[in-house]
Amino acid sequence: MQSVNVLVTTAIGDENVRRITAVSPGIKLTDVSSLSRAEYGGDAAAKKKLDDLLAEVEVILGGRFPPNIIARAPRLKWIQVMSAGVNRFLDSEMVASPVVITNVSGIHAVQISEFVLGLMLMFVKQSPLCFQLKQEKQWKRFTLSVLRSKTVGIVGLGHIGREVARLAKAFGMRVLATRRSVKRVGRARYVDIMLPQDQLRRLLRESDFVVLTLPLTPETDKFFGEEELRSMKSSAYLINIARGGLVDEEVLIRALDEHWIAGAGLDVFTTEPLPAGSRLWELPNVLLSPHISGSLEDNLERTTDIFLENLRRYLNGEKLFNVVDKKKGY
Repeated sequence: MQSVNVLVTTAIGDENVRRITAVSPGIKLTDVSSLSRAEYGGDAAAKKKLDDLLAEVEVILGGRFPPNIIARAPRLKWIQVMSAGVNRFLDSEMVASPVVITNVSGIHAVQISEFVLGLMLMFVKQSPLCFQLKQEKQWKRFTLSVLRSKTVGIVGLGHIGREVARLAKAFGMRVLATRRSVKRVGRARYVDIMLPQDQLRRLLRESDFVVLTLPLTPETDKFFGEEELRSMKSSAYLINIARGGLVDEEVLIRALDEHWIAGAGLDVFTTEPLPAGSRLWELPNVLLSPHISGSLEDNLERTTDIFLENLRRYLNGEKLFNVVDKKKGY
């Protein structure tokens, strides 16, 4: 019988632990989440215990991992991360190593796309003004708009982008999108015009809402800056539910303050938690949320479902799914 040492670095609950150990009698699972937290807090004894466990580990499941994991875990073969984005895990040692990384890409598409539509609806229905008038106890009527016939531009048509496109079409919107693999202008399901990356400016010029759904990689770090923001309509809104690092935040603040664009819906930021001194807290044309667009009550169960399927494949010597291309960063 194949014996596999599995470490869980993020607490997943007793029921999910039971589900994992039920896959095979050969699975030896250890929850090291408390040791990992203690090590981050400077506990030397916890670090020593964790070193001993990492020396024998073959598979790791978690949302956060001990530092220098490649050097400390010489037998490690596979890491299942509990997020879709993997940029924070891909240091030079990890990229150069033979360790396979899989993510949970796809499980957040429904909740995040609904979040995006919610932000767009809040802007056309002037919800920020409603909140303001309520605080001021003001009864002041105003004119609203609709999503129908407006254009949404989706930058990066992956799982989330496709679901945003589907929902947008249900509202009667026109959908533009870019995707790295697209080489010429065409169409796609729920997308009226599919554009190659080098035609991003066209998407920005024509869109009433620009939605960022790209992974954060060295190529996309701060790729959305002054040139991109000035290419947008002054009446358009930027929505970022991907990673804060995609946007040059200081330039974005200036664009919002000087009304290059109408506003922004932001779930992610360059620094998280968002510092109390950030001007983004104060700007009236910004809707903020604390990186929660992908959250659901059953996220741990759904993440465990993916890990279970991959664990069965791993034990059977089959190809894992959601394998990350470490050089591309997604």
